[in-house]
Amino acid sequence: MNTLGARFPGVARRAQPLLRAVASVALALVITSMLILMAGKNPIEAYGHMVMGAFGSWDRVIVGLNKTTPYLLCAVGIALCFRGQVINIGAEGQLAMGGIGAAVVALTWSTLPAWAMIPLCLAAGALGGAGWAGIAATIRVTRGVHEVLVTLLMNFVALLIVAEVLHGEMGEVGAGFPQTPLFESAAWLPKLIPGTDLHIGIVLAVVAALTASFVLWRTTLGFRWRLAGASPSAARYAGVSAGRVMFGLMASAGALAGLAGAIECLGVHYRLIEGFSAGFGFNAVAIALMGALNPLYVLPAALFFGFLETGALAMQRQIGVPSSLVLVIQGLTMVFVLCAIGRSDAEKI
Repeated sequence: MNTLGARFPGVARRAQPLLRAVASVALALVITSMLILMAGKNPIEAYGHMVMGAFGSWDRVIVGLNKTTPYLLCAVGIALCFRGQVINIGAEGQLAMGGIGAAVVALTWSTLPAWAMIPLCLAAGALGGAGWAGIAATIRVTRGVHEVLVTLLMNFVALLIVAEVLHGEMGEVGAGFPQTPLFESAAWLPKLIPGTDLHIGIVLAVVAALTASFVLWRTTLGFRWRLAGASPSAARYAGVSAGRVMFGLMASAGALAGLAGAIECLGVHYRLIEGFSAGFGFNAVAIALMGALNPLYVLPAALFFGFLETGALAMQRQIGVPSSLVLVIQGLTMVFVLCAIGRSDAEKI
């Protein structure tokens, strides 16, 4: 590695996040295998069933890709925020508000054709997420309340709003679970592969990641965001407004999370249901950090989380290993990634 770093410093520097993530995953799997042994099961067999549950058929691959979509969108937004030293922990609430926005359009203008309905629903979802994030940015800029606290608490408020609207006029009468009526088929996302459940959301998510990478590294706006994160004093000297950076990053992240919420409603559930956003936002923070806050590196990290969760149920079903061990793998991976980042920063100092 030292020889590679001496000959190709750029390649070595870009490879570090990938190597760090791979090593962290490997360590997490080793430690989790010990827990599986303690439960009296064979870890090799357990991981084999997990892999087959994630990749054993096209149906399982499709489920994994659909799970990856909201993770990728939310994590890309969080990565952008963290690059600018804006600690956005509110993707879950922003995703929930995006789902509400898409549902309002789908139910209010249910007679629209698909070519108009789908873009309007997606735009409403993005606007709902951006607006919710904008509230947090406003509180941060005008009142000085740190965005970690604001965005974290606003997640619970958003979940309560979803529950409230589903128990109100938007809720399906007589349903045994809080949900809206089924959307008209014109509001359903088109299938990427006809005859399967794979919708075009994964394409939108990949395009969003590529666009975010271009904006972050190739535009003046992205440079301002990175400058504000790397050196606030230098940013102030250069005339970069901290308030505008805050609003720009929060609105961008909120729009991406809101888009994820709209995609979940239009492509997976075909309605708004209570609790549909649970877990996406907090896992997206781990995915963003695992991807070294680089929108391109976030893509494989999101795929890892998506397929890991897809294979967990098969592992539990086949040999009785609890699927909750996936949470252990995710948590340990995150701990090791953070330890590696901390060590790298200490070496730089």
